Order: sequence, then structure tokens, then C-alpha cells
Amino acid sequence: MKTVYIVRHAKSSWEYKGIEDIDRPLKKRGIRDSYLTAAALKDKIEKPAVFITSSATRALSTAVIFSNVFGFPLSNLQIKKSLYNFSDGYLVKTIKALDDEFDSAIIFSHDHGINDFVNKFGNQLISHVPTCGVIAIQFENNHWKSIKKGKTILKEFPKNLKKR
Repeated sequence: MKTVYIVRHAKSSWEYKGIEDIDRPLKKRGIRDSYLTAAALKDKIEKPAVFITSSATRALSTAVIFSNVFGFPLSNLQIKKSLYNFSDGYLVKTIKALDDEFDSAIIFSHDHGINDFVNKFGNQLISHVPTCGVIAIQFENNHWKSIKKGKTILKEFPKNLKKR
């Protein structure tokens, strides 16, 4: 059995002029939401075996916060420039290329690719994954390369955590 946790990067800032999209940092709200969501997730799941992130600053910053909360060594954080592409094709390729020694993975990426992926591979329709939202999908497979349709086992969104 394989489980993937897909995290949309936290809320990013548009206030800086003259920087490339890939370099946009997190807003203060994004930083708070990252800590809030990571702490809630840590109480619910076992630490994923591998952490992988887009190279975009906002995704990388979100991944660093989650890594710190989970006690995952930053030196083992995998950074994939291909995940910056906003297509689910690169997300699928990244997941299907995972080493089978990992039974779980957490991946930090971007809006469009995530929404497409969770609806194609999960069994619940999710209209929109918000910033810092986490969706977990479990697959009845022993090999990542053979995943097809899985079961959506977790939806964690910051707005739901703030109401508690």
C-alpha cells in the first residue's frame, strides 16, 4: 500500500515588484497556516518517508516548515524544478517515479496540477484545494509506477483548523 500527501503551497505574497513568479515568498498568513496545518497533520499521520517540493520559493518555504514540524532532515528534502510546472503531468511523473522503498510521500506543489491530480487519482471530487491544503490518497499498490485510482483518506484545510 502507498500513500501520497499532496500539499498546495501556503499563501504567497504579491507585494514585491520586479521579482519572478518562482521567487514569490510566503505572506505572514502563509507562514502561520503552514505551522498550523503541519502541526495538525503531525498529530494525525505517521511522518512521510520522503518530502519532495517544487523549487518555487513559496512551495519550498512551505516544505521547510512542514519538515521542521515533522522532524524531517532538511538535507533529505528533495527539490524538483519540474514540480514548478502547473500541470498534473509532472506531479504524476514525480509520484510514479518514487522509489518503492517509500510507502508514503509528501509533495509540495501548485494549484492546477494538484486539483487535477486529486480528482483524477482520488475517489472524492474536490472542487478546489486551498493554499496550504493537504489531500491524502492511498493506493492499493506495491509499486508507485502502477498507481491508478486510489482512495481519498484525508482532507485538511487551514480554514477548518482555525475554527477549532
